[in-house]
Amino acid sequence: MRGFASLLSSLAPAAVFKPRHVAGRDSIMHAVLANGMQLIVWTQRDIPSIALYNWVRVGSRNETAGSTGLAHFFEHMMFNGTHTRAPGEFDRIMESSGGANNAYTSEDVTVYQNWFPRAALESVLALEADRIANLAFVPEIIERERGVVQSERRLRVEDSAAGALSEAVQGAAFVAHPYRVPVIGWPADIAGWTMADLQGFFDRWYAPNNQTLVLVGDVEPDNALRLAQRHLEPIARRAIPPLALPVEPEQVGERRVRIERSTQTGLLQYAYKAPAATDPRAPALQLLSTLLTEGNASRVHRLLVEEKQIAIDVGSTWNEGFDPGLFWIYAATPEETALQEVEETLDAELARIADGAITQSELDRARNLRAASFWKQLATIDGKAQLIGEYEVIHGDWRRMFEIPEGWESVSLSRLKDAAHAVLDCRRRTVGTLEAGVVGDS
Repeated sequence: MRGFASLLSSLAPAAVFKPRHVAGRDSIMHAVLANGMQLIVWTQRDIPSIALYNWVRVGSRNETAGSTGLAHFFEHMMFNGTHTRAPGEFDRIMESSGGANNAYTSEDVTVYQNWFPRAALESVLALEADRIANLAFVPEIIERERGVVQSERRLRVEDSAAGALSEAVQGAAFVAHPYRVPVIGWPADIAGWTMADLQGFFDRWYAPNNQTLVLVGDVEPDNALRLAQRHLEPIARRAIPPLALPVEPEQVGERRVRIERSTQTGLLQYAYKAPAATDPRAPALQLLSTLLTEGNASRVHRLLVEEKQIAIDVGSTWNEGFDPGLFWIYAATPEETALQEVEETLDAELARIADGAITQSELDRARNLRAASFWKQLATIDGKAQLIGEYEVIHGDWRRMFEIPEGWESVSLSRLKDAAHAVLDCRRRTVGTLEAGVVGDS
């Protein structure tokens, strides 16, 4: 059976997305606890479950030279015991209540996710409060998790052609801003973290006033606030150090990175300089990414995969962060295809797009696909928790989430062309290549 996105990718331009009201805004409570922790509660009675997302404003962007990877390391450590609970007890209590958990780290934030029945709300809030206030720094646990992170780095970067190339491209794309640092950290730094590094990093950035707790689901706002005041509010507010980041110099010429290693698939990656998430061009850039590579009817997929058959996979994404970041376009190629041919073909097409060769039907299709994805995500409590937290923390105000459909509708063909012209500038990109084949073959 064809997927929903694949089906919509073939819709005729007549099936244009029309914005509609996002329900539920009036049922959202936004409060600030006495210690500065933000609490957002969105009541949804569809199922007797709750999604909790705790957004901590700390990522690799907050790290210093010689101590990279710490934000990601705490994604692991926060599940490994406190002064009152043994390692593994967090997961045991969560699972015994019918819940589950996870976490992820980016350049800008670390997000802790819990999903559980409504009856477990107080228990889960108590667990969250305990690991924020009482995280244990046990040397044996730290060394075990250091080994886990080192193994993860080997898997995702050193043993992954795509991961190794992406890390090299990102490192070359920035010369001053800490976005150049891989989220997982550099190998020597991971091996060298000291107890003082860990405790100092946690104390600086895991203050309650640097966190936003989102609850979505079958939860009464007043009860959630009362329980948060009982368990989370006693955690003392701490001064958050100012983050004086270097301003990335304007890039005035293309940079290139070439990786050599044995692989059956060639890789081509473009990383264009792009604005921060709060830039007014955000809706246009989201639509541009969709137009380029989402679905079989997208411009780059149709050209490279369907027509020329010189790529087996294509994709694009805009890293929406606190600071100006990157707009990525990538292609994976079959072993018999020379990357030079792929690059020349892709460059010619991107040049046409940058010069304004975009049609109204392509804009309409991109809106349809974005709308389908948005409404599908918003249909779940998990999707709601992700979106409302993202817009509060990354975009500056949770209310902006309710303006997403209108934002896409407001993008005229002229505005989309302007955004494409501004971003798809060869002078402001970094190109990464990895030729298929065995290194050393003649």
